[in-house]
Amino acid sequence: MANPQDKLDFALALSEVANQMALAKYKTNNLKVETKPDLTPVTEADTAIEKELRRLIAQNSNEPVLGEEFGKAEVDPNKPHWIIDPIDGTKNFVRGVPIWATLIAYVENNTPIVGVVSAPAMNRTWWAATNLGAFTKDPQDKITKLAVSEISNLKDASFSYSDRVGWDRYPKGEAGLDHLIQNCWRTRAYGDFYSHMLVAEGAIDIAAEPQLAPWDVAALIPIVTEAGGQMTGYDGTPCLIANAGLTTNGLLHQQVIALLN
Repeated sequence: MANPQDKLDFALALSEVANQMALAKYKTNNLKVETKPDLTPVTEADTAIEKELRRLIAQNSNEPVLGEEFGKAEVDPNKPHWIIDPIDGTKNFVRGVPIWATLIAYVENNTPIVGVVSAPAMNRTWWAATNLGAFTKDPQDKITKLAVSEISNLKDASFSYSDRVGWDRYPKGEAGLDHLIQNCWRTRAYGDFYSHMLVAEGAIDIAAEPQLAPWDVAALIPIVTEAGGQMTGYDGTPCLIANAGLTTNGLLHQQVIALLN
């Protein structure tokens, strides 16, 4: 088993490389944007960052990498590997909205044990490793240990999601989303990684996204978990299997699952 601290230190170093590369292209007039087969955008920054992180990982440990832009060739999910999303929130990145981040995770036994979320346009970083706690650095470079909220009733809970896309994958469809909205105190669509990090910070209590790939969730899981929260699929199965992300402070988890199912 790898030393989580060593892998975390390396992941943080990788995120610094990604930050510099992404910011060099952010809000530039010559950014090249293409459309992938699934009709989502990909920029030259996405591909360049993933290529460079793959190169650095190969140089450091030569461990397999599962990445959004270049696939999962030769990655056995039950063996140690890295999972990378070079830019989570590419649509925001393209339009100049600062809510985007590089997501980096290290996985053992199909469980992420290290997670780093780096959002340089927001000047924010979140990170965690198993049994080492979860932390964030704010724009003033202050480091704070993360802890989820203690809200235990849905009527007092704050809920965030991205949009209505993908909710029709589940038996209740968009009615499940509406039911959750109606039963919570407050709802906002912060979206993408940021909703889940706000749960880890204790700023909100529930985040849900119905359609996520492993690179969208892997880095988030250790941060949420080490902050005392819970992150699963909508039915309670592991995120990496469910291809969805339901994040709560833990106290609300079963209540939300019951509403959605």
